[in-house]
Amino acid sequence: MKLLLTILTVLSSFMANLEQKTLQSAFTVTVAEEVNAPMNYPGEIIMQGNKFRLEMMDIEAAYDGKTMYMYSAQTDELTLSNPTEQELVEANPLLYAKALVPVCNVTERTTQDGQQTIVTLTPKDQSIGINRFVLKLRNSDLMPLSVEIKEGKKISTLKLKEPKFVPSDKVQGTKDKSVFSIQAEKDTYVNDMRL
Repeated sequence: MKLLLTILTVLSSFMANLEQKTLQSAFTVTVAEEVNAPMNYPGEIIMQGNKFRLEMMDIEAAYDGKTMYMYSAQTDELTLSNPTEQELVEANPLLYAKALVPVCNVTERTTQDGQQTIVTLTPKDQSIGINRFVLKLRNSDLMPLSVEIKEGKKISTLKLKEPKFVPSDKVQGTKDKSVFSIQAEKDTYVNDMRL
C-alpha cells in the first residue's frame, strides 16, 4: 500500500509541476519484437498540463485541451478531432501510468548509484492488454527519464533526452503562441472530425 501511495504521489507531483511549467525534451521511441530488429524513431515533445505538441518523422500532433491536431507531411493532411479520455490516456504514457496504478501490482527499486528509481507496474489482470509498464525517474526532481511498455512479444521504449521544465514563455522552437495547435497551410487538406 505504501508503494502504491509513493507512485501516485510521484505522478501527482510531476503532473502538478506540468500544470505550472512546460516540459520540453527530445526523445527516441524504440519498438522491438522478438523476431525483428528494433526500430528507432526520434522526435521532440512539449507538454504542459494535458496539452502537448509532438513531432516525429513526418507527423506532427498537438492537443490544446479540446482539439487533437494530426498533421501528415507525406499526405499534406490535417485531421482535427475531439479525443476521448481513453485516447488521451493512451497517447500520453505518464497519464497511462497513473491510470494503470490501481489495477497493477507495483514494485520499486533504486539504481545502485541512488540517482534513479525504477517503478514497475504489472497488471493483476492480463486482459487489459499489457504485460508490464516500467517508469524510470530521476530522484533529484522526479523527472521521468524513460517508459517501457511490454505488450505480448513487443516492447516499446520512450527515452527522454535531457528533459527539462521551462517557463511557458521561454519554450524553445515555437514560432508563435499556438504551440499546442497546428494551423493548416493554404493547400493543406483539412479533415475535420469534431462533433
